[in-house]
Amino acid sequence: MGESADDRTAGPGATGATLFNLAEAFDTVAGTIPDTEAVVGAGKRLTYAQLADRSNRLASYLHGRGLRLRTERDQLAGHESGQDHVGLYLYNGSEYLEGMLGSYKARLAPFNVNYRYVEEELRYLLNDAKARALVYHACFAPTLAAILPDLPDLDVLLQVDDGSGQDLLPGAVDYEAALAGAPASRPPVETSPDDLYVLYTGGTTGMPKGVLWRQHDIFMNAMGGRSIGSWEALASYEDLAAKVAGGGLKLLLLPPLMHGAAQWAGFIFLNGGGTLVLPDDVTRMDPADVLRTLEREGAHSITVVGDAILRPLVDEIERGDYDLSSLLGIGNGGAPLSSGLKERLLGLLPSLFISDAAGASETGAQMSHLSTAGSVSTGTFTPGPGATVVTAEVDALAEPGQEELGWLAQGGWVPLGYLNDAEKSARTFPVIDGIRYAVPGDRARLRADGSIELLGRDAVTINSGGEKIFAEEVEQAFLHHPDVADVVVAGRPSERWGQEVVAVVQLADDSTATADDLLDEAARHIARYKLPKAIVLVPLVVRSPSGKADYRWARDQAAGA
Repeated sequence: MGESADDRTAGPGATGATLFNLAEAFDTVAGTIPDTEAVVGAGKRLTYAQLADRSNRLASYLHGRGLRLRTERDQLAGHESGQDHVGLYLYNGSEYLEGMLGSYKARLAPFNVNYRYVEEELRYLLNDAKARALVYHACFAPTLAAILPDLPDLDVLLQVDDGSGQDLLPGAVDYEAALAGAPASRPPVETSPDDLYVLYTGGTTGMPKGVLWRQHDIFMNAMGGRSIGSWEALASYEDLAAKVAGGGLKLLLLPPLMHGAAQWAGFIFLNGGGTLVLPDDVTRMDPADVLRTLEREGAHSITVVGDAILRPLVDEIERGDYDLSSLLGIGNGGAPLSSGLKERLLGLLPSLFISDAAGASETGAQMSHLSTAGSVSTGTFTPGPGATVVTAEVDALAEPGQEELGWLAQGGWVPLGYLNDAEKSARTFPVIDGIRYAVPGDRARLRADGSIELLGRDAVTINSGGEKIFAEEVEQAFLHHPDVADVVVAGRPSERWGQEVVAVVQLADDSTATADDLLDEAARHIARYKLPKAIVLVPLVVRSPSGKADYRWARDQAAGA
């Protein structure tokens, strides 16, 4: 399956079939089951009708403030956007979903803002996206206030009251007041399947990159356009209405919606007529709160990100006394689950199934595998449509059973490109034998039986608790300290986080800097979760003759520390 080089946005099955828009898909569901609860938790209970009303009002407000589609898709290159951009700087809550849906209804392009970013990172992201509007929780107002003078494109500030007591920033409007004063009808615009879905992800040097998808493509790939397992694609909005007429399941969503995996899981359930359940505390992962919520709401599934999320839940299940009889399965994505932890959970809940999914911001959902009691595996997946492996040279499809490592690739419904970056777009989305693929940089091997062995992102990425941390970005943060002569950053295994960051540092001669001094400086440039868990001091950082970092040596230093 795939796109031709000349018709790169068509996607498989496009001819003669309905092309979907995310706003229209949601309103189809809301019109079919208006009284079903769509979002529960974090202090609110909203039906589909109520969520539709609130997103309509947000769309009308943003349109009334002058935010618009500027250029239609067919007049743009793949790395260009013709829509005004709306940043979502929020913890999980109905406001996040309203921000996405309301923007789509106004033909705007919302994008995710990592709420862990420090001022330097936040400034870069909002300027790179040329954000015209920002919806943010009040607790983030102090960080935002410090950089507002550096954000010339930002016109609209909507501040969501979160009980933190922060005053409105200058020029900001209270979110609920904005909705209350806006028309309940959608703005007078006609949506398109070509409207953008934008997802920011870290680049190979750690700088965030905005991945641009057509809404039809991401809907089909990862947001409810296909049936899980059978991969059968919806052919019309009427088919969608029929699919959800009987309602759906309840998903307890734990990962932050600022990550693509959480957005995809959430919209799969919403576009399936289900209910998204949120814990009472969305600012941190409290295992007891999660299990009390599951018990109270009768959730059928939980979404997690690797051992760092699941392990505390398993610990709490063993300690506590919870009625988990409604729970049918665990969905995992973004970081691997260890086989030992799966076996431990299945020993407690033997009727459970655990689904591991693999994919990336640049590929969408690609492949999965199931673990059940007595049948546990990790790292090998059954590919979905379009998922494949290309050769190391990225010039042909890999042959099944070859020992040579290749690159995990995706054909079919794939992104248009990276925002503002034509060169990187061309590298990541190459055309092979006339078909355009997404090849974001995960090493993989295509086995003889057609399954795919996933070996992980190449070179310098460290996956710690589901967060992708790029070694080069951490290195640059350390190099801001004047006493750091050289530094290489690597990951080492961690029972809690999967991997943890370690900095191997060469100090300048006669330096008296301490590890705390180095961490304090680095914390001014990167979020806390990216900071190393350990610092190893060495007399000389080993590099190749060309000056490139020797990451294999660095990993050995980190492991031996």
